[in-house]
Amino acid sequence: MATQTATLPAHIVPSKNELLLPAFTLWQREVVRFYRQRTRVVGVIASPIVFWLVIGSGFGTSFRSGGANGQHYLDYFYPGALIMIVLFTSIFTMMSVIEDRKEGFLLSVLVAPVSRSAIVLGKVLGGTTLATIQGLIFLAFAPLVDVHLTLGMFLMAALTVFLISFALTALGFVIAWPMDSTQAFHAIINLFLIPLWLLSGAMFPLSGASEWLRVLMRINPLTYGVEALRTLLYPANSPDFSLFSSLATLVLFSLFMFGLAFVMVNRRTTKPAA
Repeated sequence: MATQTATLPAHIVPSKNELLLPAFTLWQREVVRFYRQRTRVVGVIASPIVFWLVIGSGFGTSFRSGGANGQHYLDYFYPGALIMIVLFTSIFTMMSVIEDRKEGFLLSVLVAPVSRSAIVLGKVLGGTTLATIQGLIFLAFAPLVDVHLTLGMFLMAALTVFLISFALTALGFVIAWPMDSTQAFHAIINLFLIPLWLLSGAMFPLSGASEWLRVLMRINPLTYGVEALRTLLYPANSPDFSLFSSLATLVLFSLFMFGLAFVMVNRRTTKPAA
């Protein structure tokens, strides 16, 4: 009986070591690599800030959102600029998958006696951590648009940013995994992800869009992230979706993208090294 008890869990115990330790190592590598590139950090934060100030000030008082009681466009555009930071950080962090394949590091991880799931978990959590931190840094500018968050509201906003970061990082992983060229990766970004952000309600409200755009915005999961942040930052406004439905959609989107990344890594077992 004692012998059976010792041998039955043998296939379970190593799996924890094969998953958690490699995943933590890859997570740490992503964080350290990012913050060692100072210009990259500055660019990720500064670009959306400049974009927010220029676009927001340019439209100025000529824009009024329907339920915002004469809200200035600089205020309306603030959640969209925050999402832009999260989007850029999440997606471009996953470009390291392509770089690791070219440098041979990814091949070393693939042939190591560790679970391939650790690659997904470590990479995605690394990019999620970076995107969440960058988003929360930008959230510190909230008082500039007369937003003063309570502790509960801040925690909910942080959870929303985390869910968006997780989903977008997993999406970036799915895009980068089969690619061998950073140029192709950038082409996909420009073709697919920028319109994804534009049709999220970041720049114009759902209520003011034409009918066919409303359909696209409603099926765009990023719309619910923008709407959740706007609901938390401006609770006096009338939201298009409830906070619960927005968060539930983000959770489902995150689980779907992470599951897709997991399936891709475990399916592409014969992919040759670049």
